[in-house]
Amino acid sequence: MQIGFIGGGNMAAALVGGLLARGAAAGSIRVVEPLAAQREALRARFGVATFDRAGPDALANADLVVLAVKPQQMREAVAPLASMLRDALVVSVAAGIRAHDLSRWLGGHRRIVRAMPNTPALIGMGVTGLAALPGTSEADRDTAGRVLGAVGPTVWVDDESLLDAVTAVSGSGPAYVFLFMEAVQDAALALGLDARQARELTLNTFAGAAQLALRSDDPPATLRERVTSKGGTTAAALAVMEAGGLRKLVGQALEAAQRRSVELGDEFGRD
Repeated sequence: MQIGFIGGGNMAAALVGGLLARGAAAGSIRVVEPLAAQREALRARFGVATFDRAGPDALANADLVVLAVKPQQMREAVAPLASMLRDALVVSVAAGIRAHDLSRWLGGHRRIVRAMPNTPALIGMGVTGLAALPGTSEADRDTAGRVLGAVGPTVWVDDESLLDAVTAVSGSGPAYVFLFMEAVQDAALALGLDARQARELTLNTFAGAAQLALRSDDPPATLRERVTSKGGTTAAALAVMEAGGLRKLVGQALEAAQRRSVELGDEFGRD
């Protein structure tokens, strides 16, 4: 399979690296990236062919084209592609760009899958939400799933509008975790631990808890209950969080992220 990337930033690099690690040949991947330094970095790191603009040489015989440019640059970036794509499968990893808008900008092209990865993809530990235009074949869905699966698990949604919820949960989710890490580290410092101790204890606690949850068939609520002894230290801490409305605040935060995702789709898709 010949794969072309439009955009050679961090997410594209993560996908290229993941594909190569899973056995793809460097000669099967071409990347269009206008920044010379980024092109050279991609060539040096992965041995893939790079181009400064999207042209027939860059997309020759491409079976799949990954659109990995910033959302605000997408319309300009895809403008010259309509006549070159032929029957290629198009996968977009740009937040907020709806598949039907891409289809319109690409002259009615219909083989489109929209993906919402997150930043842990940079270390092969991401999770990606996927949605396809109606009528997309199972073969195309399988292909898109395998490409995004190179950087972590994938979750399909049948209704593209649910990608706004995916964005709120997992697309933005790493920032919520980092914020909580910040808060715990700051509290650890206030309790007398030094910076190294606070960092090691905090980060490894989050990493270990996440792995425990992933490897368990039990829901997070059950895992939480198992470490919460009545009248103990954990119970005292959780009581403060519950009294402070943590659950409600998290719900409101995700609702705000979802609303903003909808708004961005409206803005980016405006003619």
